[in-house]
Amino acid sequence: MPPLSHLAHTPLSVLDLAPVKQGRSITQTFHETLDLAQHAEAWGYKRYWLAEHHNLASVACSATSVLIGYVAQGTSTIRVGSGGIMLPNHAPLVIAEQFGTLESLYPGRIDLGLGRAPGTDFPTMHALRRELRNGDNFPELLDELRELFAEPKPNQAVRALPGAGLNIPIWLLGSSGFSAQLAGHLGLPFAFAGHFMPENTLPALDIYRRSFQPSEVLDRPYTMVGVPVLTADTDAEAQYLSTTEYINVLRLIRNQLAPLSPPVPTVEGLANSFEQAAIASKRAAAIVGSRETVRGKLEAFLDETRADELIIMSNPYEHAARLRSYEIVAGIVKEATAGNQQAQLTAVR
Repeated sequence: MPPLSHLAHTPLSVLDLAPVKQGRSITQTFHETLDLAQHAEAWGYKRYWLAEHHNLASVACSATSVLIGYVAQGTSTIRVGSGGIMLPNHAPLVIAEQFGTLESLYPGRIDLGLGRAPGTDFPTMHALRRELRNGDNFPELLDELRELFAEPKPNQAVRALPGAGLNIPIWLLGSSGFSAQLAGHLGLPFAFAGHFMPENTLPALDIYRRSFQPSEVLDRPYTMVGVPVLTADTDAEAQYLSTTEYINVLRLIRNQLAPLSPPVPTVEGLANSFEQAAIASKRAAAIVGSRETVRGKLEAFLDETRADELIIMSNPYEHAARLRSYEIVAGIVKEATAGNQQAQLTAVR
């Protein structure tokens, strides 16, 4: 019997940065976010996560908890959460109350992914945090938050209402080994930003798995890996659509922040050799191509990472192209599932 597909039993989720596009309003951005979430729910995606960023011209999910509520209100079954909330930007009590409110409104559907990076530049970090500690107090903030979510103790002076006693899944997010090791020690699920720091993916997953200690949350490690995927009906079309992200990364390197721009026929000559190398490094994990190309690369990625779940980010300029990309990936999984079932039936005969 041929080897079974990993894709058939690997849940897929969506990571959305609420991308702002040249010539489009932020209101339209939010409407497209909800539309994508509704389609993702229909296509069988497991989660829809939104990531906290600030002062970026191409990203509109700064008020992450508010946007999570908007998406949860417009959907019915898909889990909705943060990928993630940058905890050092907030008082743990505020996050406990916000997510306690979300869980109370949409019970059993809210995830709380937590990161320690600022998600912004230094001046904005100062505006958010006031006293700058660069996330070195993240473990203490996490302990405080988890205590606020626990059942209140007698004579507890401060309680999260709502929040206390609610079973809201907490994930640790990371792009290095720090959160990987912390998640392992605490027995929490770990999501790695493979779309952001691809060179650290395998080392961080190894750290997490080696440091994992069973807890009341998990008895075995559980990993989710972020991966950029852009697929279309042909390889050529997917490569053309991917020029939007190429230009976006180039602008980030040059600190020339701007909304996403339409794709261009070629990126030849846009970047110098140093910039080309930096772009290639940042986009090393990107999977771009037709259905057949993407399926093969996703299978290889799962073979290499042994991820329990994939969270996919796809940011072409046109909303229709974005929907099509996620639809094709969902179709790939359905085909893999059907193929596995047929192979198993054939083996039994």
